[in-house]
Amino acid sequence: MRTYLVNALWKRSWLTFFLMGVSFLLFGVMTVNIFVLLKANLDLYVTYGRMVIADGALLQLAELIGYGFLSMLFYVLFKACEHVLVRHLTCEPRGTRADLRDITESSQRSL
Repeated sequence: MRTYLVNALWKRSWLTFFLMGVSFLLFGVMTVNIFVLLKANLDLYVTYGRMVIADGALLQLAELIGYGFLSMLFYVLFKACEHVLVRHLTCEPRGTRADLRDITESSQRSL
């Protein structure tokens, strides 16, 4: 699945750009209010204790945590698309990225 997604993003720049925009918007929508709602939910637990579980606060807390992980997924997708597009724009071929360790070892030998 991962290889298919990377190949599809690498071959179609327009799809990568579109997916990057959609994931950016979804990441923004998911995180706009999540910290305020999470703080309010935790304050509710601190103030009223276990009594709020019957009112559905535990379900809301689980939903907020799920939204946090979903938001993180959209961010990772955004960064993956960004990486592919930057490599396209800089004309760096797909499989020729040099290993950082090899570069630092060769530079230390030249000193």
